[in-house]
Parts: sequence; C-alpha cells; structure tokens
Amino acid sequence: MVEPGGSADPFFLGLYPACAAGIALLIRRRDEWRNGTALVDAATITIGFGLLAWVFVIEPAHGDIQMDRLAYGTQVAYPIGDLLLIAMMTRLVRGRGARGPALAAMVAALGALLVGDSSWVIMDNLGGAEKWLGLLPWLGRALESVFVTAFALFAVAALDPGAGRLAEPAQERSARLGPGLLALLTGASLIAPGLLAGQLHSGSVKNGWSIVLCSTTLFLLVVVRMAGLVREVERQARQVRDLARSDELTGLPNRRAWNDELPRALERARRDHQPVVVAIVDLDHFKRFNDTYGHPAGDRLLKAASAAWHETLRKADLLARYGGEEFVVLLPGSDAAHGHGALSRMLAATPQGQTFSAGLAVWDGQETSDELLQRADQALYLAKERGRNRIEMPAAA
Repeated sequence: MVEPGGSADPFFLGLYPACAAGIALLIRRRDEWRNGTALVDAATITIGFGLLAWVFVIEPAHGDIQMDRLAYGTQVAYPIGDLLLIAMMTRLVRGRGARGPALAAMVAALGALLVGDSSWVIMDNLGGAEKWLGLLPWLGRALESVFVTAFALFAVAALDPGAGRLAEPAQERSARLGPGLLALLTGASLIAPGLLAGQLHSGSVKNGWSIVLCSTTLFLLVVVRMAGLVREVERQARQVRDLARSDELTGLPNRRAWNDELPRALERARRDHQPVVVAIVDLDHFKRFNDTYGHPAGDRLLKAASAAWHETLRKADLLARYGGEEFVVLLPGSDAAHGHGALSRMLAATPQGQTFSAGLAVWDGQETSDELLQRADQALYLAKERGRNRIEMPAAA
C-alpha cells in the first residue's frame, strides 16, 4: 500500500476507480457479466484477501482513536482499491475472450501494484514504515521502482499491437481450472483458518467473528464452485456420449447407437405386442461413384442421401449409418406393407439420380436383434442378385 498521508494520495487513489472502470468496460465488450464460474472465482479470491486487509489494515485503523477522518479514509481506501482491482482483474482473466501479451502485461502490472502496497502493510505491522526506511534507505527507492514498473506495464499493455483483440467478443468458454488458478483459490480459502491458527497460537483471538464470517462465505463459494464443476463434467460427458453415438459425416446415429437401440425397440415391441420392421439400405455402385467423381463427391452424396431419406421417415423411425455406404432403418409399429412403402419413399428421394438396394425383414416376435438383422441382410443380397435398385424381403418372411 502506498504510504498514506502524502500529497500524491489523490493521484494514487484515483488510479483504482479508473482501472476498475476500464476493466469493467473490457469485460462488457468481450464477455457476459453473468459468467457464474468467473464471478465465483473472483469472489473467492477477493474475500480471502479481503480478510487480510480487514485484519491488518481496516480494523486497526477503525480502532485508532487518534486518527482523523481524512487519515482514516485514506488509510482504508488503499486496501479497498486493491481488493476492487483484484476482483475485477480476476473476473477478466477467468472470463472468456482472447489472451495475449497485453493481458499478461495488465496482470503483471496489477501484481506489481499489490506487491508495492503489501510491502507498506508488512512494514507497518513490523514496527512501522519509518523504522524500516530508516534502517534500509534503499528500500524506499526499491518500492518506488515497483510502482514505476506497474505503470510501465500498463503502458506496455496499452501499446501492444494485439491489445485491440482483448475487446473482441469471446468465442471460447471460460479458461480452464489450471494448476495456478487452483493453487490461488486454495490459498485464498486457507487464509481464514491460517489467521485463526496464528491468533490461537498467540493466545488471543481478536478477529473471531470476522474469520467465522469469511470462512462460512468461502465454504459456500467452494460448494457453488464444485456444483458448477460437476455440471460442467456432466455436460462434457453428455457431449462425449453424443459424439460416440453419432456419425461424423452424416450426423446420423452410428453403428454403436443402432446396436444399443435395436434391442430396446424389440423389447418395447414385445411388451406392447407391436410389429417391427428392420431394413438394410446399400447405395448401388457407390465404389464406382467414388472412383469416377472422387471421395469428396462421395461424401457429399452420403450426406445428401441421408438427409433426404431422413425427411421421408416418421419421428418414431430410426435411420443410422451402419458403415461405408450401408444404412439401417428401424420402423417400429410397421408391418411389411408399411415398411415397403417407407423404403419406396426413401428410394424415390435418393439424390443425384442414384439408387439403392434394400433388404427388409419383419420381426417374428421371438428372434434376437442379431437374427432379425441377419434376415434383413439376406434380403439385401437377394435385392442385389436381382439387379439392384429394388427392395426385397427374405424368402422365409
């Protein structure tokens, strides 16, 4: 903390609201204020260090009856300003948006300010700043250089060619919980019990209620943070599960999803006494199409065909990519006639003048999913043998 009482106080104190306002505008441009994770992290760090400011600066100044109002206001304004900058900068760094040298310089500038301010607090609590400046004449110049360094770093941040990108709207999510941030959050959370341990060791607990209030608030913030992490892990797990069950090219369910859904569909049909139709669809001469027009054109055909086929089906139906140019279709509640009609509509919707061969099988109410799929596969081979561009059923059906 800059030594209070000098003529430079108005200039130093004016720095805090100016910096806070600038950071607030920057946050508004690049992120949303309702970023819960960033707000919780900022509150945790600020409250933890706020307890230190209360115990070592604000509360002693409040109890000093010899201090006039102006001196008291100046004394407490510095730590409050520091806490304001800690909160705003933590919110900025933990939020979404671009990183880069400019942001690093801003964080370093704030760190230098805090080092300088904390040095005055430490000296005041270890016999007074005048004592230490008298014992170590070079210390005053060293502290002045710390503040000069902070101002220089702010200038570096402002002059950096990439500084303008810091105000661009964010695209990515909040920064991850890395080792550095985890250590900082842990340290802030341990300040309250550390102060309590120190006062217990000295034999006099002077700030018991302040420590209790801070510990309770930090505990609640940690619970909120953990709940947010759990929700994020659950969201990522759902995303991974969806990716594992989706075909990357067409966006349809993949073979894994099909293998999971077909037995469940048969079980529902058995319970409800409903018919089920399963079909295997194979694009005709797809290898020749690939060789003629190239693999990118083949990929575009697969995407266009899957989209066109999907449009012809009901919401209850399932179309999945089984592998390569093979697709599978599940038609719950359909008999052979309805199934053949659905496949005929798909065949008519096939884009780019292409055709497919399809094998269709009606579940007999007893066979397993593998047995049903095998009969549909037999029907597919029958369709190919009979000239392709057709829909067939197995002879047993």
